[in-house]
This record gives sequence, C-alpha cells and structure tokens, in this order.
Amino acid sequence: MNGLTQRIFRAMKLEASLYEEVEADTDALKQAVIVVVLSSLAAGLGSATQGFGILLGGTIVALLSWLIWAYLIYLVGTKLLPEPQTESNPKELLRVLGFASAPGLIRILGVIPPLRMIIFFIAAVWSLMAMIIAVRQALDYTSTGRAVVVCLITFFIQVLISALLIFLLGPPVKA
Repeated sequence: MNGLTQRIFRAMKLEASLYEEVEADTDALKQAVIVVVLSSLAAGLGSATQGFGILLGGTIVALLSWLIWAYLIYLVGTKLLPEPQTESNPKELLRVLGFASAPGLIRILGVIPPLRMIIFFIAAVWSLMAMIIAVRQALDYTSTGRAVVVCLITFFIQVLISALLIFLLGPPVKA
C-alpha cells in the first residue's frame, strides 16, 4: 500500500495520530485535495447523479466548501474558542480536514439503491467523527467537547453561507 492509501485507511479508522501526522506534514496538502476530490466523486457516483457536468460541479462545490470550512474552523477555533496551547493555521486545518473526508469514500456503495440512504447517513456520521478528531488534534484541544462546539458553530455558519449563495445565485440547475 502506498503512503496515501495507508493514510486514507488510518483516517477512516479515526487514528488521532494520523491527524497529528498530516497537520505537521506540509507536503500532505496535495494528498488532502485528492481525498476531498475522491470523496466528492464517490458521493456523485453513489447517488447515481446523471451527467458529467453535475459530477464536476459537485466536486468544485466540495472543494470550495472544504476551503471555507477550514478557514471558519481556523477563525472560530483559534480566535473565539482557543485553549491556552491552541496554535494552528489554515493550511494545517486544510490538511487534517481533507483527510477527515476520507470516510465519505464509502458513498460509492450508494450505487446499490436500497442501501443509498443508510450508506450516506453512515458516511455523514463517520465523517463528522473524523472531523471532530481532526479539529481536536489540529487545534491542540484537550477537550473533545470544545472540538464538537467548534464543528457545530462552523457547520451552521457554512449552512448560512450556502443558503445565502443559493438565494443570490439561484438553485443548482441540472444539465
């Protein structure tokens, strides 16, 4: 198994040490982008989305969401809710959050229609758990609860941003 594949499996196993490792590895940003793209493609294929344009658009939206969410977590986690030892930067958060999207790879199994909803639900919960661990490690929190609060606050901000964009630009159009 190559290094990226091993890291993906370790991220999916929720190994806290993996998130510490990619936080410190400045070369891991390329790998994190690959994980986000693969997770997005798995979701698109697993939901039986029709058309390349929709799949490409979904991947672009996933990358933009990842960028925005990482920056929001940086702001909330380091400026509003830091612990005394909290120290991070947006690039570290991009790396750890990219790998936190690894559980989303199972969404490819959504091609089996009777399992689609349960697979997507499992992937969402699993990814949330990975994100909480990633945030706790990247922000050097001693409290998992603080990481949960940061993830929840930034999730609601992300939803508001998305709703605003849909309001201003209109809903996505199927090709």
